Amino acid sequence: MELHYEIVPDQKIDVCRDLCNELMTYQKAKATISPELFDTMNFDTRLVPSVHKAMHNYIVVVKDRNKLVGYVYANISPKEVYRNDFATFFDMKSVKREAVGCLSQFYIKDEYRQYGIGSKLFNMSMNWLSSFDEVDDYFIYVSNGNDDALSFYQRKGFTISHEILDGFITVLRSKQ
Repeated sequence: MELHYEIVPDQKIDVCRDLCNELMTYQKAKATISPELFDTMNFDTRLVPSVHKAMHNYIVVVKDRNKLVGYVYANISPKEVYRNDFATFFDMKSVKREAVGCLSQFYIKDEYRQYGIGSKLFNMSMNWLSSFDEVDDYFIYVSNGNDDALSFYQRKGFTISHEILDGFITVLRSKQ
């Protein structure tokens, strides 16, 4: 393996299209609650709108030589972005600042898991998120059935805050 990590500017997010779509397929396959909700989720309906609504974006892709094997997307967004027609993702009153940090999308191809790639991407994202003084609250949203991801984030210090959409998503939170 010859892994390298590349920060992707907002205007070049299309490089993540296939990986994002694979993530949605993976999440649907894992889901035990309402997997059909993933039918309309893809790069164009999830990543693109999120990047446009955010104040700051951080996208890192991982390549093995020239093959894309994973990515992470984190953002700093106005907290109001997380209140929409789909759901209200957290109690707005519990967040004192106007912006929140979110590790929004995280995916590594199966055959590349267990090599430390996830920890490296997580650490890169958290270092980036913590560089913003105007943010105290960090959130991660884990789809139901993705117990490996839930355990991973808990090992990294995030705690379960609550569930939304009748258990479809588990909300994890960390305060700085």
